[in-house]
Amino acid sequence: MKQLYMYLGVIIFLCSLHAITVNALGNVTDRLALLKLKECIADDPHGILMSTWNDSIHFCDWPGITCSRRHGRVTALNLRAYDLRGSISPFISNLTFLRFIHLGNNGYFGEIPLEVGNLKRLQHLNLTNNMSSGKIPVSLVNCSELRSVDLAKNRLIGIIPLEFGSLTKLETLRISVNNLTGDIPASLGNLSSTSFKTFSAAYNNLMGNIPDEIGRLKICSFLQHRAINFPV
Repeated sequence: MKQLYMYLGVIIFLCSLHAITVNALGNVTDRLALLKLKECIADDPHGILMSTWNDSIHFCDWPGITCSRRHGRVTALNLRAYDLRGSISPFISNLTFLRFIHLGNNGYFGEIPLEVGNLKRLQHLNLTNNMSSGKIPVSLVNCSELRSVDLAKNRLIGIIPLEFGSLTKLETLRISVNNLTGDIPASLGNLSSTSFKTFSAAYNNLMGNIPDEIGRLKICSFLQHRAINFPV
């Protein structure tokens, strides 16, 4: 019996050691990913990242960073209105516990990395009022937990991805003030009529009619000014 207890004790110790090791590796991954994000910043006029995102303090205490108490992993990246200018590093996908991204009101340029679609826990994505260009990444449909996507006031081109209709938990989609073309995909009608509340696509170059499937949704805010050729 004594040997059994000793054996169980060894197993518990090894399991706890494994958990500590995995957590430590996760922390290293998150820290390195954040430093990669910092490397892609060409201008930090207030010196917020340049002066604090370093080894002087733990990365969970860096401005704009929130970590979970349980795992010590980054769950929120909120750099809203820091006047940052640069691109979004594809290494953002290594922050696998991210649930919240808010980079609005900055000067981010370039394409939105396809790798954002690897963030399986992501619930809120806000890149409003930047200079992001290129197409809306179809890979975002892999983020099945998404509740809100705000890409308004950028320089995005191309069409609204048809695949967005598979984001069953989506509540808000704002893509207004861009250079989007094509029509509004009828697939958006697949979204929940009870949870999908806001759809804004104003000030684009969209064409065609508003699909009947969209009309059946109980959307509180449907903004399509200068965006659609309405049917007579």
